[in-house]
Amino acid sequence: MTEPSPKVSAETGRDLRLAIGVFDSGVGGLSVLRVLRQHLPHATLLYVADSGHAPYGEKSEAFITGRSLAIADFLLSQGAELLVVACNTATATSVQALRQRHPHLPIVGIEPGVKPAVAASVARKVGVLATPGTLGSERFAQLIEQHAGDAQILPQPCPGLAKAIETGRLDTPALRELIAGFCQPLKQAGVDTVVLGCTHYPFVAPLIAEAMGPGVQLIDTSDAVARQTVRLARRALSSAERLEGEPSTGRTRLWTSGDVAALRHFCTPWMADAATVEPLPPGQTVN
Repeated sequence: MTEPSPKVSAETGRDLRLAIGVFDSGVGGLSVLRVLRQHLPHATLLYVADSGHAPYGEKSEAFITGRSLAIADFLLSQGAELLVVACNTATATSVQALRQRHPHLPIVGIEPGVKPAVAASVARKVGVLATPGTLGSERFAQLIEQHAGDAQILPQPCPGLAKAIETGRLDTPALRELIAGFCQPLKQAGVDTVVLGCTHYPFVAPLIAEAMGPGVQLIDTSDAVARQTVRLARRALSSAERLEGEPSTGRTRLWTSGDVAALRHFCTPWMADAATVEPLPPGQTVN
């Protein structure tokens, strides 16, 4: 079963009207975007899916950092006042470089939920499904050192899974077989809690839950990211006029370096409000 997200309070960020830039290596960050919209109904959400270069988890750190810096610059050019790095791999490899380039910009990263998973595990055995890039990062090693405690952490790299999810075909025999193969070592080890360590993976959470079997919790950190975004957004707002005027539903704009039609098809069932989807201008990012 999936770990239930805390109920979104109507008061959480309903009065905030700033522009928030969000990016991921592809469609995975839409799982975060959906929760951000629940928390921030009046914010303008600006999202970049770098699907033309996905998945990041199998690219070099230098490449990922270059893409992250370029996409952040593009989102700032579109008016973003706060940045959410909705990609575990980009957070692990590039968030420090982003903060160095933009020292006054509020930036929220995402990382595998090792801490809540350890707290939830009765068996003291936690599996982490993530990309090879995330699991091989220094930041992931730090998370284990800081939060594992007496629990056994079993990292399971999932090469190819994010790329398969990018296709939008979320329940095929080939995908089920891929997921079953990644889950089998964790199931054999007796884990009772599994971290979804890539923002793509919530889209196939039902298949992961089925492969793991009954009684296994899945941990998704999207809600924690949204709550941290609200906290930083409140600090960022210094002008009273941002809290004035008639409430209105915030706009959502999406860009992709991949197939526009594919992103539009993928986000339609996940977006509660109308969204525009456009190609990412090639002159705005580096290859």
